[in-house]
Amino acid sequence: MLFELFQRLAEINPDFNLFAYITLRGILSALTALAISLLLGPSFIRRLVKGQVGQPIRELGPSSHFAKAGTPTMGGALILFAIVLSTLLWSDLSNRYVWVVLLVTLAFGLIGFVDDYRKLILQDSRGLPARWKYLAQSVAGLAAAIYLWSSAETPAETELIVPFFKDIVIPLGVGYIVVTYFFIVGFSNAVNLTDGLDGLAIMPAVFIAVALGIFAYATGHTVFSDYLGIPHISGTGELTIFCGALAGAGLGFLWFNT
Repeated sequence: MLFELFQRLAEINPDFNLFAYITLRGILSALTALAISLLLGPSFIRRLVKGQVGQPIRELGPSSHFAKAGTPTMGGALILFAIVLSTLLWSDLSNRYVWVVLLVTLAFGLIGFVDDYRKLILQDSRGLPARWKYLAQSVAGLAAAIYLWSSAETPAETELIVPFFKDIVIPLGVGYIVVTYFFIVGFSNAVNLTDGLDGLAIMPAVFIAVALGIFAYATGHTVFSDYLGIPHISGTGELTIFCGALAGAGLGFLWFNT
């Protein structure tokens, strides 16, 4: 949104070309997501407390877990809102990679919302049954994998590459769909396993978002990709905006989670 606005303004005043730089927009995306989390966080938490949307605890769990019973939860909704809004504001919305990550994030966010709704509103500590959760994740993961494979414009987009070892390249072909599917669904569930009552997954998520943002930027940059020995894939640099938003939203969530 703002990216398109600044492009039009740059036709009038070249100074607005500053906002064409991915690094600047990545920083602004992170700051915007952080500001959204910090500004909306207090009212969001008050609504959760007022609505008695608290964490249910399984009776068979450790006794120490009962200290967290009733703690306001469902903070993922705020994180999701901050990520999506910030990405829409600062990214190039004509970029297909941006839409893939946004739609996958929204799909998995919806799955998480249904899971939390069952836990918090229906007071079912089991949440969404695992088979239905896995099915929904699989549909989203496969859809993204098939689209990325079918829309690939260069061989490098469907190859398995070990960073910094440019001679190790494995053409995956249709197998790219399988690998991408396991990456999307597998990493999602890995985050769930890392998480706990105190939202311990958010800090690793912030670090990983920053690291992936750096890789995305380098891959989309002709000079850096050549210097680091990784293939250049045009357009991937825009994912830096999404990664920045994820990092900023995560830090904002962490402020209220301490």
